[in-house]
Amino acid sequence: MIAGILLAAGSSTRFGSHKLLHLLPDGTPMAVAALRNLAQGVDEVIAIVRPGDAELMQLLARENVRVLPCANAEQGMGASLACGVCAAPDAEGWIIALADMPFVPGEIVSTLATRLKAGDAIVAPAYLGQRGHPVGFSRAFYPALAALSGDRGARHLLDLHVEQLHLIAANEPGILHDIDTPEDLS
Repeated sequence: MIAGILLAAGSSTRFGSHKLLHLLPDGTPMAVAALRNLAQGVDEVIAIVRPGDAELMQLLARENVRVLPCANAEQGMGASLACGVCAAPDAEGWIIALADMPFVPGEIVSTLATRLKAGDAIVAPAYLGQRGHPVGFSRAFYPALAALSGDRGARHLLDLHVEQLHLIAANEPGILHDIDTPEDLS
């Protein structure tokens, strides 16, 4: 079983409002679009949110996924990521997706999940040679992922284990497109 972890516990400070609730041109809230794309390729989705973010929790729960408030989300992405991985400790692997990256096609997620099931240790898509998101980690990385804390995400794990990273060429610029400001949507 490959679990998808949707990191949706950020504070949206640069966006100026709750960006994950922001409607995309097709009328879908940003976090819902990212969640739906992630769900296309994994066996289970766990959405990690900030405690008290009732509107986002309700919105994501309508998508029939597990929504998990992370008690220490204010510490940063590492804490949220660990919270998600620890919620699916028996998974064969985890695909970590960001809720502010709504343009990652579900087919990319499916390909990453297939590669994890086939035995790859770390997988990520690449567009024109640049690594993008989401990133998948095999079961071997459970201890390291579960121990993450603070604002330090999994990037240092990628740096430490670059020889185990399998990049999958993707003709999809959406894997690089995260939304931090309203201008990023244009």
